[in-house]
Amino acid sequence: MRKLILEMQLTADGYVADVNDRTDWQLWNWDTNWNWDDKLKKYFTKLQDSVDCILLSRKMAKEGFISHWKQATANTNDPRYAFAKKINTAHKVVFSRTLDKSDPIFNAGDNISLVKGDLAEEVNRLKSQKGKNIIVYGGATFVSSLIKEGLIDEFQFFINPTAIGKGKTIFQEIDNRLKLALVKSTSYDCGIVVTVYKPK
Repeated sequence: MRKLILEMQLTADGYVADVNDRTDWQLWNWDTNWNWDDKLKKYFTKLQDSVDCILLSRKMAKEGFISHWKQATANTNDPRYAFAKKINTAHKVVFSRTLDKSDPIFNAGDNISLVKGDLAEEVNRLKSQKGKNIIVYGGATFVSSLIKEGLIDEFQFFINPTAIGKGKTIFQEIDNRLKLALVKSTSYDCGIVVTVYKPK
């Protein structure tokens, strides 16, 4: 079975965005100013090497995830080029009950599929297929649904050295305590701490 990995940037107090959905507290907010240290960049790119399928919510797809990373490969000198190339070649699966294949996002690149069925059934179907692991990067509501259904096999939290006091969490939908086992925790020179958990 393939694993479903969640990679998410968090504040030091556990939020994925502020109350207005802003993520400007992130050391790197996915733009050309990739100010992580080289060791963390290598780790992040290697993580993408371990997957060949990316799950996307309708909102994330519509907000430009696919076109953003396609544009990042236009210039081979772009510091994000190697990572963006891996995003572009991966199979991207958009979960939505309202979109159809005529939507322009499905013309934004190759290897894009639309899934409208039951979330747990569709994710487990993808997990049962041959290939590398699967990854999801966000957003908060979609990830919350995946967590509630017990579909995440590995949590990779990139903890930023900032606290924002209140905001959006990815754990708002769980009904009971979610017990996690620590796999590893590594600090990086730029201030990020990567903490990896798996469900107990």
